[in-house]
Amino acid sequence: MLRPLFLSIVIIALTAPVQGGVIERACMSGGRDAANPNLCGCIQQVADLTLRNSEQRKAAGFFRDPHRAQEVRQSSRSADRKFWERYRAFGDAAQTYCS
Repeated sequence: MLRPLFLSIVIIALTAPVQGGVIERACMSGGRDAANPNLCGCIQQVADLTLRNSEQRKAAGFFRDPHRAQEVRQSSRSADRKFWERYRAFGDAAQTYCS
């Protein structure tokens, strides 16, 4: 009796779309020629290790609006400076790990 239920769960799991993280999705939809699932997935893995979820959402916005990154980088707000330090560390780690 459990076999039909198990098969149904397996079929649903195999046919459900895979949802990547916010950075991975932004990377894939950012319109860059070098973007591919392996690279964007790697960058997401680094983001998961180095950035909080809220920071990942903020960083993902930079793919849509690169000028926003410049605004945050030049901001005099303490929170933006701290975020930018973590974001740069993320970028450096992603470049090292994913290239």
